[in-house]
Amino acid sequence: MKILAFPARPVAVFLACAAVALVTGCDSGAPHHAADKPVALSSAGSSPYRGTALENPFAKPELVLTDTKGKPFDLRKDTSGKATLVFFGYTNCPDVCPTTMGDIAIALTKQAPEVRDRVRVVFVTTDPERDSPESLGTWLAAFGPNFTGLSGDLAQVKKAALGLGISVEDPKKHHDGTVTSDHGAQVAAFLPSDDKAHVVYTSGTTVEDFTHDLPLLAKSTR
Repeated sequence: MKILAFPARPVAVFLACAAVALVTGCDSGAPHHAADKPVALSSAGSSPYRGTALENPFAKPELVLTDTKGKPFDLRKDTSGKATLVFFGYTNCPDVCPTTMGDIAIALTKQAPEVRDRVRVVFVTTDPERDSPESLGTWLAAFGPNFTGLSGDLAQVKKAALGLGISVEDPKKHHDGTVTSDHGAQVAAFLPSDDKAHVVYTSGTTVEDFTHDLPLLAKSTR
């Protein structure tokens, strides 16, 4: 998986790219290495999800950051009882971050209102120096009202991500002025029943996969 670092493109372009497979969409051709280390997963065929079921579910991280309105956001408290999809990335990434958010956004439009009301998507920036609450809010706004952006202390972000088996590295500034932010490309899905991550989605997840799984996540009584 390659994550690129270029100036953010209009979200309309991102959403269009999200409808195409990741291997063909929104790639500007200047790669850097992604810190996409796998977590312990189950290969059991009994799971109802198209995402990969975790053998040992992860507890939701204790993480308080700043939301796009400049207010404190407690990940555990403010998403309690909701199906919560958590992704670590940055707005200047032109491929996996916007296409993943775009795929989820498209899948949400295919859901009944009662399912959409039970789903939250939390995008935690791995580049807080450039992703201010305001710019993060602008970037996420076109994806829909279910999306919440968080920014803040990178050390806290890295710790929370590591607790989910997702690697996040410090942003790197290169001689040509570009900045790369290496991070895992997984989406961790927390069930509303126990606020634990039981399912992980990798970069190959399709819109159809998210469309299939969102109702199951939202209505889970596990």
